[in-house]
Amino acid sequence: MMKMKSGKWRSIVLAIILFKFVCQSSYASFIPADNYLISCGSSRNVTYLGRTFLPDTTQSSLVLKSANSVVASSNSSVPSPVYQSARIFSTTSSYKFQIEQKGRHWVRLYFYPLTNSDSNLNSASFSVATEQFVLLSNFTFKSYNGSSMFKEYAINVASDNLMLYFVPSNNSVAFVNAIEVVSIPDALFPDQALALNPSAPFSGLSDLGFETVYRLNMGGPLISAQNDTLGRTWENDEKYLHVNSSAVRVAVNPSSIIYTASVTTETAPNWVYSTAEAMGNANVAGMNFNITWVFPVDPNFKYFVRAHFCDIMSASLNNLVFNLYINDDIAIGSLDLSSLTNGLDVPYYKDFVSNSSTDSDTLTVSVGPDTMVDVTNATMNGLEVMKISNEAKSLDGLSSLEDLLPNTPSNKSKLGIITGLIVGAVVTVVLIVVCYCCLVARKSKTPHQGHPWLPLPLYGNSLSLTKMSTTSQKSGTGSCISLASSNLGRVFMFQEILDATNKFDESLLLGVGGFGRVYKGTLEDGTKVAVKRGNPRSEQGLAEFRTEIEMLSKLRHRHLVSLIGYCDERSEMILVYEYMANGPLRSHLYGTDLPPLSWKQRLEICIGAARGLHYLHTGAAQSIIHRDVKTTNILLDENFVAKVADFGLSKTGPALDQTHVSTAVKGSFGYLDPEYFRRQQLTEKSDVYSFGVVLMEVLCTRPALNPVLPREQVNIAEWAMTWQKKGMLDQIMDPNLVGKVNPASLKKFGETAEKCLAEHGVDRPSMGDVLWNLEYALQLEETSSALMEPEDNSTNHIPGIPLTPLEPFDNSVSLIDGGNSGTDDDGEDVTTSAVFSQLVNPRGR
Repeated sequence: MMKMKSGKWRSIVLAIILFKFVCQSSYASFIPADNYLISCGSSRNVTYLGRTFLPDTTQSSLVLKSANSVVASSNSSVPSPVYQSARIFSTTSSYKFQIEQKGRHWVRLYFYPLTNSDSNLNSASFSVATEQFVLLSNFTFKSYNGSSMFKEYAINVASDNLMLYFVPSNNSVAFVNAIEVVSIPDALFPDQALALNPSAPFSGLSDLGFETVYRLNMGGPLISAQNDTLGRTWENDEKYLHVNSSAVRVAVNPSSIIYTASVTTETAPNWVYSTAEAMGNANVAGMNFNITWVFPVDPNFKYFVRAHFCDIMSASLNNLVFNLYINDDIAIGSLDLSSLTNGLDVPYYKDFVSNSSTDSDTLTVSVGPDTMVDVTNATMNGLEVMKISNEAKSLDGLSSLEDLLPNTPSNKSKLGIITGLIVGAVVTVVLIVVCYCCLVARKSKTPHQGHPWLPLPLYGNSLSLTKMSTTSQKSGTGSCISLASSNLGRVFMFQEILDATNKFDESLLLGVGGFGRVYKGTLEDGTKVAVKRGNPRSEQGLAEFRTEIEMLSKLRHRHLVSLIGYCDERSEMILVYEYMANGPLRSHLYGTDLPPLSWKQRLEICIGAARGLHYLHTGAAQSIIHRDVKTTNILLDENFVAKVADFGLSKTGPALDQTHVSTAVKGSFGYLDPEYFRRQQLTEKSDVYSFGVVLMEVLCTRPALNPVLPREQVNIAEWAMTWQKKGMLDQIMDPNLVGKVNPASLKKFGETAEKCLAEHGVDRPSMGDVLWNLEYALQLEETSSALMEPEDNSTNHIPGIPLTPLEPFDNSVSLIDGGNSGTDDDGEDVTTSAVFSQLVNPRGR
């Protein structure tokens, strides 16, 4: 067991006394090549936090371009000296900074609406941008109630100059009080981090802009810019704690921190690593709870999250093992700091890329004990959360650089001018080639048929998917998939996609994933569709697209979301699906204001999803394993018919002479088959386990993982199974269902879920068996007859309802009539109320 170092509060006092001396002696290592500290509109130097800001008109390496600017100053009370002056712009203006060393730079902006200026700065509306990114879009101070505002960005400067533009909006003015442009060490920000849900490397961070949203010193005081090598500010974490009593502060002398080559004072000051939050008293029965911090965020962006750790509590090695969670995902499991650092008091950090929480506009970070080891403590020393620029290269809304600066030539446009001159020199040759192509096209015996609705192939022509050689190299647009087959349905022009989605209007956004974004669209004939637009920066997304096309080109089933067509113009990779009016199943369970589903509706939805998965496992010559079964990938149409979606992680199942597929672990934490996770051996039973989690989610209406809850409740599979084994599943079910569920139906449902969640795949039922049992649970719910419990649970029967005798279900037998795997008409549209309909009378699936 672990024990705290003695005299921790005495250490805090000692640390505070030594703080200034220690910090100043250790913060002299990094000297930035570019170090602009600018007091805008000031006529004299201004000292702020131990640093000197110079007037914006006195530096030869700084150029102010403005057709009309005004200087404002104030002798009245302001938050700090740096806000005593401001430069006000009535037209688009810019600062041009000469850059000595290319690479990442801090861009820090100070704003305060001075009250004695000629303009009402409180109501000013303006935007701020560099040549690469939009930093602020139509910003106004109205919501700040007269307080100051500080913004910090990390921008990669690739040229000899950095342009910073201020753009007034709607006949307003723009203003700024102070600016910092300071070099950042190259090693501080990586190009790659670990993306979560699913867990995979996220590359290309060097090309993206960051905005600092939160930077916390856990368990310690505010660290101001003058006490940080890179001029950063670290605030105390207390106001972000979900439960204040869950954490207790720990501190040691900052001089005891042992830096290494990979973690230096530039990574974080020693005061960050010398203080921490550890597990306190959360007023729960046991010690298996998490310390959780909750951060409001903009859900339309991804976030770069850096967690800082240092074992300052243990008396010996290997006495601190815990888990780190970000939202509902396990970011690091069984984190043993001393094993990673080979010592105590040695700093360590880890980087991640995450979205906001799936059911709220927040991002949560938690640490908690690992129940697999005999240690009941967890800790964190520091945390940084930074917003990542979106596809519009914006860090604030959706305004693009072209919208703000339409007349500002970029390097790309300059290159276009040069290219145009070259093209002009050979225009005659081009015209000849065009004419020749027109003649050939007119002789073609197969005229273009517009955009017909083509039948999707099932198991016919193979689909060739390759990366275009011209775009597969690392570039600004990343890789692009070439569709070498026209068998994918309707071929859409990009303009049709723009019209259908109102130019990808964010109000039509349905969801965001590793592939990109999904929008609701309306075609010319009024058909509603879902448009999945690939993110060219995401290699992971392109891989998912490739897999999804390969799978959907040979799958058609009433309970699988159908692919309508595609568009690959302008290096875009867009897929168009049938629109599911009622969205994902999860949104009908929790996190929204939608009316609760009845028990019968839930059973019918689970049965529909089970049919879709059963078809994947048995409806083709070789089975298909979905690998990402969860409530967000089960969609509902206007009639609440369930359809399985998102085949980006799907995998072809094992051959007849094999028992599993060996592959890297992918999927969503909380739904992952533990056997697959341990052995990296994938089978159809991995989908069965995930579906078991879905069943419990449907019953209990809570996320699969919720790190905010006490430790024993975090994982729904573990928590629900403890109640199921007690025969008390009704104690944790959705309160909206209490008293409205046939006990026999609930019992059969619980037994089915329990079998799905068996530790070992061999002990789990097939999806066919799961489907059989769920249809039986539905029949139990629908009947009012007395339930008789035969000795053999596998042949449970209701008196008065004749059942066709069934042989034990054979997973290897295809349900396709006559061996024809070519179509799935589902012509009779059999309802889920029919007793065992799909097993007694299997149709062509």
